[in-house]
Amino acid sequence: MKSEKEKMLAGDPYYAGDGELVKERGHAKNLTFEFNHTKPDEQEKRQAILKQLIKAKKGAFHIEAPFNCDYGYNIEVGENFYANFGCIILDCNKVCIGDNVLFGPNVQIYTAGHPVDPGERLTGLEFAKPISIGNNVWVGGGSIICPGVKVGNNVTIGAGSVVTKDIPDNVLAAGNPCRIIRNL
Repeated sequence: MKSEKEKMLAGDPYYAGDGELVKERGHAKNLTFEFNHTKPDEQEKRQAILKQLIKAKKGAFHIEAPFNCDYGYNIEVGENFYANFGCIILDCNKVCIGDNVLFGPNVQIYTAGHPVDPGERLTGLEFAKPISIGNNVWVGGGSIICPGVKVGNNVTIGAGSVVTKDIPDNVLAAGNPCRIIRNL
């Protein structure tokens, strides 16, 4: 029988109130609280905290405070990743971010979802689908990337977009719902 964490990472319905998951989210909340309350000139301290949360494939990355996530350990960032103020990553499943990726302010990444049927939703079960963002991507401020989405390489997502479907390589996409505007 799978644990709730195993179900979560497999994309199966799971109970987020499971003790192990609550404890792990609490650990991440404490680290993000500490990160968000550092002084702007405490860059070494900030990086040390982030490295306890996030896996970096290689090289440097930078996230502005405030930053929030569910677990942290499901986030993997590439070299030269930058997230501006107010980034939220609900990482109940894997979030893989490539090299040279920029997030504008208030970008939100949601792997978590809930049943649309009210009766099912009342059971307390939820689900999570992985998100993948390629290399050389710019996600404009206020954009939301929904569960299960894959964003290709060399993509620009316009500010305020709600990305509900996969975005192929080499395009400018924007809107709610996000759609391809033109090839790059």
